[in-house]
Amino acid sequence: MASTGTPTTPDGPGLLGGWTRIHPVRAAAVAMILVSLVWRAQLASRGYLAVDDYVLIARAAESDLTPGFLLTLYNNHFMPAALLVTWLVTRAAGLAYWPYVLLLTAAQAVLAVSFARLLRTLVRPGWAVLVPLALFLFSPLTLEATSWWAVGVNMLPMQIAMVLAIGAQVRYVRTGRKRHLATLALAVVFGLVFFEKALLVVPLVFLLTAFLFVGGPPVRAVLSTVRRYWPSWLVLTALSLAFLALYGSRAESSMRRPDSLGEVFSFLWQLLGSTVVPGLLGGPWRWLPAGDGAPVTAPPELGRWIAWAAFLVLVVLTVRLRRVAGRAWLLLAAYLTLVTALLAATRLGSIYSDVAGAVPRYVSDVVVVAALCIGVALLGLRPAPDHSASTDPVPANGDGDLHQAAVDERADPEPGPMTPDDASGEVPTDDASAQVTADDEPGDVVPVPAGTEPRVAVPATTYGGHGVLHAEYDHDELPLRDRPSAARPFDAPPRRADAAGLSRSTAAPLPPGPAPDHPDPVDGRTAGPPSPPDQLTATPEQPPFTGWRDPDDPPLPAVLVRHREAVSAGLALALVAAGLGTAWTTARFGDEWAVKSGRTYLETVRAELAAAPPGTVFFDQPVPGDVVPTLSAPYNRQSTFFHALPERPVFVTEAENPSLLDSSGRITPVKVDGPTAQPGPEQACGWKVTGGATARLPLTGPRDDWFWVVRIGYLSSGETTATFRLGGKEKRFPVRTGLHQIFFEFTGGGDTVELSVDDPHVTLCTNEVAIGTPTPQQ
Repeated sequence: MASTGTPTTPDGPGLLGGWTRIHPVRAAAVAMILVSLVWRAQLASRGYLAVDDYVLIARAAESDLTPGFLLTLYNNHFMPAALLVTWLVTRAAGLAYWPYVLLLTAAQAVLAVSFARLLRTLVRPGWAVLVPLALFLFSPLTLEATSWWAVGVNMLPMQIAMVLAIGAQVRYVRTGRKRHLATLALAVVFGLVFFEKALLVVPLVFLLTAFLFVGGPPVRAVLSTVRRYWPSWLVLTALSLAFLALYGSRAESSMRRPDSLGEVFSFLWQLLGSTVVPGLLGGPWRWLPAGDGAPVTAPPELGRWIAWAAFLVLVVLTVRLRRVAGRAWLLLAAYLTLVTALLAATRLGSIYSDVAGAVPRYVSDVVVVAALCIGVALLGLRPAPDHSASTDPVPANGDGDLHQAAVDERADPEPGPMTPDDASGEVPTDDASAQVTADDEPGDVVPVPAGTEPRVAVPATTYGGHGVLHAEYDHDELPLRDRPSAARPFDAPPRRADAAGLSRSTAAPLPPGPAPDHPDPVDGRTAGPPSPPDQLTATPEQPPFTGWRDPDDPPLPAVLVRHREAVSAGLALALVAAGLGTAWTTARFGDEWAVKSGRTYLETVRAELAAAPPGTVFFDQPVPGDVVPTLSAPYNRQSTFFHALPERPVFVTEAENPSLLDSSGRITPVKVDGPTAQPGPEQACGWKVTGGATARLPLTGPRDDWFWVVRIGYLSSGETTATFRLGGKEKRFPVRTGLHQIFFEFTGGGDTVELSVDDPHVTLCTNEVAIGTPTPQQ
């Protein structure tokens, strides 16, 4: 940032107030980031752990921290870093939810700041930069990633990797410095250790370079991209091959084939029509509950069509206004195609195919690319500084920040006589506080010594090595002096309107004057005074316009120029509508996310365990299906589900008086639901087992060979050990004197039970033998 003196406010000095006044765009961006973090943290805290969270926590609770645990795939996902973080939190906090909310919020903060910095690096500065930033910060498509741990621990690191990798590649393209290749490699590795889908960062970086920094026909653009930036592709190819070798040695193929062509079309319409396009414009406005997990999109039909209409208008308008917009939209389409193809290949033909296109988390990474592409389409690419035609050194201020040495237009409230410095376009170097630095945004107020009027940073453009540096390039983003050329968008220098034979270095500077009241319909900036010869030149058909536009951009449509106020008002209304829609959608998501069966179940179990008498033991059962589905077995069992609880229940396989935790979490006695032994022939005894003989007890119905629980109620004359047999398998259990019962787990099947006792002097009577499923006793 420019640091040229102590900023002052109308009420007196103040660092924060002064910085906000000098950098209003950045101040607005910081405020937006803080609001989004607080909003998302509040929304996440309304919910709780859900579905896969319990499985990850159970695996962490029962495992030691070993390479085998970290490198084991989860649902065919390679995520050692995610498993490590979950293991650490589980050992420290068990089933507490707040550490996960804190971690998700911290990751979102890193991502938000990184994305804002990338926007400043990639696109031209201006108030309109807040539009793509707002889309990214508040998009409903990313709500799952900041609320649901099992999703966020994969997606947030992947998105951070995307942002860091793109930033590193942009800097490498503009500077050629090899150290940015190291950053690029580290960013990709960071994403891959959290989520194998981060491998998509590799084609994304290539596509972004080809679409935005290399021009020409498609084939030539690809070849030029490969040839010019081959060190990037060498690094990324080596990383990709190494990762694929590691992942392929552990993973099973998850590729599937769709059942029909109709399934494919339904998936595409659901993904694009119900999720991506409405989600980018504040939708889907209505959610469909999906149990304890995050809801899926279910936009109203009218909202779906309005979203598509607005999206197409945005595409057409930006393409008509900016030359680079077409390539930005093609970049978004290309990445979305990659994501769609991967999702279709792994989800269609499965039990999830009916809703695969309506799950926002599958396309949350698309939001990063979409926000960047919309930013480029609205503002254009920030031009790389080019000093190849200049032999003068670039001056630096006392802080070491690069800054421009000249401005063509001054924002003095009252025009005064031009000085020799004004005529030459140079700012006196001994007054650093009056210079516009490389960190200044257009519209930023430049601090000056007390007693003088503040100046306003004027937008500037780099043309053919002349002009000023307006961008926030890092020191290493400036091209080396011996570098023949700097990378430009599309690999071509901008056209210069010098039909009159004038250049910026020879044209007389324009006198200062008030700016017109009409804002740019895209950037919201005032048009400024008439353009110099190397900006857009007025023609009888095209009025003069000097907003934030490249000389190569197509001329503005006459209707936009004639009805600029109406267009600006319409754009403002569209932004307000999108904001209100986003707020509504987010609030409805929060309502659905707040309903958590798992939280209610856990709270009930904890209360019951606290009130249970000492020595209470339990038979293992599945937790309710709406907490952990059956597909997650064996991690849907209570014995694993509660493993991370410090006061976890005690589970046994044999007991006289075991209990069960029912579907609501309450403790109940056990009964066995299944076939029983037919009544015995001995009056007042039933079946008599004595003298070392074996009694055969026919059942009221056969049992398949499966996992069962057996209950035997008996009266014994002494203590001994008995043997239970069914279908060739047996189980020994202790017998106590008197009237008792025994429950035990047993695997087997058949239609006749055999009983015997080891002590021939003990007689055992029973008429109560049941084999079946343990259920709560009502």
